Amino acid sequence: MDLGFVIVSAVTLACIYGTLAIGISITWSSLGLINMAYGLTFATAGYGAWLVGDQLQAIDAISDTTWIVGPIVILAGILTGAACGVVICAVTFIPIHDKPNFTVRGLIASLAVSLIGTQVLLQVFGPRAKSLPPLFGDWELPIGNVVITADKGGAMISSIVLLALALRWMKSSRRGLEIRAMMMNPHAASLVGIGVRRTGFYVMALTGALAGLASVLLSQTYYISPFSGLTPLIKGLSVALLGGLGSVNGAIVAAVILGTNEALTSALLGGQYALITQFLLIIIVLLFRPRGIAGILDKAREA
Repeated sequence: MDLGFVIVSAVTLACIYGTLAIGISITWSSLGLINMAYGLTFATAGYGAWLVGDQLQAIDAISDTTWIVGPIVILAGILTGAACGVVICAVTFIPIHDKPNFTVRGLIASLAVSLIGTQVLLQVFGPRAKSLPPLFGDWELPIGNVVITADKGGAMISSIVLLALALRWMKSSRRGLEIRAMMMNPHAASLVGIGVRRTGFYVMALTGALAGLASVLLSQTYYISPFSGLTPLIKGLSVALLGGLGSVNGAIVAAVILGTNEALTSALLGGQYALITQFLLIIIVLLFRPRGIAGILDKAREA
């Protein structure tokens, strides 16, 4: 077993899965919505990035613009994910957020949107998988016996930078503080004048952007297809559940644990066993700590 390769893979997966899980946790703790359309956002963002990348490759054939392709494709994925999040909010959250049993209604509504949206993607783009152009070049960075390739190094840096910017925005901006207030106590937040509907759009745009980044980064290794968001949705929910729904810190810790688990499983047993060992690990942790690694803190939303 190549220990260096396992470490780099574990950190890369932890960064990407952590990005997805934090988006799911923020949505749950602020809006009380388990967004089953998160996988649709992931797939849609991948197609948005692919469309832009395809156009840029055509331009690059005429003039050398290789150096700018990666940043623009990443930005396209982020913006497409944010736009998709806003649309999902308008369809699944705004009409029913004040209705009885919203948690169940929201889950069913977002699942329905996901199924419909997946079929739309299938009709528009067809079943054939798409691939993105190289985003970070072809460099390699040797550190001792460990070699960090461009795709993994770029994925780690991009995830950490965007998450840091998002968390900084939530701590320093007015809209970000409104989201944090919703995460702590949505009812009290509404009583002091924080608009639930308006804040919902900001939450879904932010979490959609996170899904968009994760989609672009994972699509370097895997292909884009109408159903490509299914596995990331499962893994993002798994990380959020293991960390404790509503806990951002718990999601980060859980992402590291499950990223390491997947890297080790793939190296020792094969990638086909990754989901099996992942769910076994989740079951074992939840047996001893039903609220996850970090637990659902008093400030986080409960069902």
